[in-house]
Amino acid sequence: MENKNLIENKEIVNKYRQLLRVSKWSREKGDITVIRKAFEKAVDAHSQMRRKSGEPYIYHPIAVARIAAEEIGLGTTSIVCALLHDVVEDTDVTLDDIRQEFGEKEANIIDGLTKISGVYDTNSPQAENFRKMLLTMANDVRVILIKLCDRLHNMRTLEHMSDKGQLKIASETNFIYAPLAHRLGLYAIKTELEDLSLKYTQPTLYQNLKQKLNATKEQRSRYIRSFIKPIKVELEELGVKYEIKGRPKSIYSIYSKMVNKQLEFEDVYDLFAIRITLDSEPEDEKMDCWNVYSIITSIFKPNPERLRDWISIPKSNGYESLHTTVMGPKGQWVEVQIRSTRMDTIAEKGYAAHWKYKQNENSKETAENLDNWLNQIREIIENQESNALDFLDEFKMNLYAKEVFAFTPKGLLKKLPKGATSLDFAFDIHTEIGAKCLGAKVNGKLVPLSYEIQNGDQIEILTSAKQKPNKDWLSFVKTSKAKNKIKQSLKDDKRIVASIGKEALERKMKNAGFEYNTQNLNKLVQFFNLEDELELNFRIGSGTLDKEKIKLQKILIETKSKHKPGTRRQENSPSDIKSSKELIIGDASINFDYLLSNCCNPIPGDQVVGFITVGGEVKIHQTNCKNAQNLMSKYGYRIIKARWANQENIEETFEATLKISGIDSLGLVSKVTDIISKQLKVNMKSISFESLDGTFIGNLKVIVSDKAHLEQLMKELSSIDQYLKVSRAALELE
Repeated sequence: MENKNLIENKEIVNKYRQLLRVSKWSREKGDITVIRKAFEKAVDAHSQMRRKSGEPYIYHPIAVARIAAEEIGLGTTSIVCALLHDVVEDTDVTLDDIRQEFGEKEANIIDGLTKISGVYDTNSPQAENFRKMLLTMANDVRVILIKLCDRLHNMRTLEHMSDKGQLKIASETNFIYAPLAHRLGLYAIKTELEDLSLKYTQPTLYQNLKQKLNATKEQRSRYIRSFIKPIKVELEELGVKYEIKGRPKSIYSIYSKMVNKQLEFEDVYDLFAIRITLDSEPEDEKMDCWNVYSIITSIFKPNPERLRDWISIPKSNGYESLHTTVMGPKGQWVEVQIRSTRMDTIAEKGYAAHWKYKQNENSKETAENLDNWLNQIREIIENQESNALDFLDEFKMNLYAKEVFAFTPKGLLKKLPKGATSLDFAFDIHTEIGAKCLGAKVNGKLVPLSYEIQNGDQIEILTSAKQKPNKDWLSFVKTSKAKNKIKQSLKDDKRIVASIGKEALERKMKNAGFEYNTQNLNKLVQFFNLEDELELNFRIGSGTLDKEKIKLQKILIETKSKHKPGTRRQENSPSDIKSSKELIIGDASINFDYLLSNCCNPIPGDQVVGFITVGGEVKIHQTNCKNAQNLMSKYGYRIIKARWANQENIEETFEATLKISGIDSLGLVSKVTDIISKQLKVNMKSISFESLDGTFIGNLKVIVSDKAHLEQLMKELSSIDQYLKVSRAALELE
């Protein structure tokens, strides 16, 4: 035991020295002293703690600090906070102790990290917890940067967690942390988080894709060498120091392309990209990048639709690069990324890298963009009227949104999410301008409020003091800022009417002998199928709901009988209740009622997860179902593990939907139905085919016993001819 402690102590010191080495460039004189003090404090506080892997707990904060220093480039304050990020939460150390020993700034950051660590309690909806986390982030961006380092290390060591814990953490990571890394320009971390999320939510698929990538590695390497050979010759003549290499696309990005475009792995052509990094002086880097672009497009024909110029106008998160897609040898499209060393550093390390290049104009602009974004987040989150789930969905959508840029009449550049309207533009300028917006002139022509902004538009907003937001605006605005301001304005008007309705309802309930309390109001809200108490009072106040016709005795006293769910039923089919034991839920010691979700139609052989509904049933989803991943992210405490039992003695059938496409030919439908009905004896629930100029698309609903049965059917159908493609229906959000 003593020998083991000596080995571990030696390893702790070794890890600490590695941390000092990687943080060397960001440290100033005297910083080692404060880092050493934080390290010793963390070692002492966590001395009796171990991780689930059995390792000393101190390995984790050291690893988080190293990621912060090495992979993001954060400085001493962040390193200190990373080392101490768990001490207040998990040990006897208090925030006052941190404040006295390290300072107010460090205490505030650690306070933010402590609040985030505690957001996953079992009594609070996950979306509300994320709102709290983002509010903390808006006060100091280092809070979320260190949290991203913490999450990355947890994902790298996730194999030591239970299956349920892996699913919950991986789903949260893909749902919110990877998009946050994307928004903060941390592309390397974002990519790794996505890949690791896929590894634990869909392990079989992940390993298959990984093996296929490895199997084609040599073939890709040969192609890359042949592609870059003529480029190198031209670059040598240009006289600029450069690095050129091929880099494989991430497993997650390949998976996304397969899902979004309904492709097989073999049909994804852009499995890699060529990156050219130039060692240019700041004043020459744009010209050098365009010179390289000229060289490449003189050798290979470019696709004009795929030129992406983020050098002239960088993304809001600071990303700068010139992307083009060219037709390479053997008729293969190849993406080429051209950037300077400075741009490459910013692309990998995001916002933190801008401090290193703070004299650069683009870096100054990016810092301003991020500050504006954080202010918007603070403004939106602090609006307590917004629903936490709605906020989270809108926030996440904006993290990944593509951008368009437009100009004010005075030439000021504005960047908005793709699809944003002239009304979004008005709110982006100022809330009051948005609220009083009548219309807009785009490039001198009058357009409606719903006009969708195009790159390069010059927009003049027309206003009137008599104008005010109306409900129709919500149907076309895209930005969270516009939506929240419109909702807030509408709610203010709604409250005035609702206060009249509240007085009327209160009188009626008092006269009937009922208390105006939450319990009774909830019964009324549920009876009329309304959103909340405000909507109930508003409808009464506006006359939409006649208070004289509300039968309080019937609603508040009589109880309605509820459907008692069976052990297993197909969703939306309450009559299909039957006893079955094909699923093992939890530890199998409790007999749960459950139903199979319609959004993904899980069948035996699929990897599945259970989600406990408000009614107490367990809803079964495939782990790769988008609905399931969103639910696990927002309500992780409701997850329950599930797996298929041994199917040998179970005579159950399940519905599955197949998509089939290919070249239209005589007798094709007959061949398909023969294989399904005659050869494999599969029952067909429905079939539909649509012919499109020599091609066809079909949908088949079939009844199968399990995944193996379905895969056999798909294999047989695919063998009809080489152009025919069969896939399971894509999993969509409900």
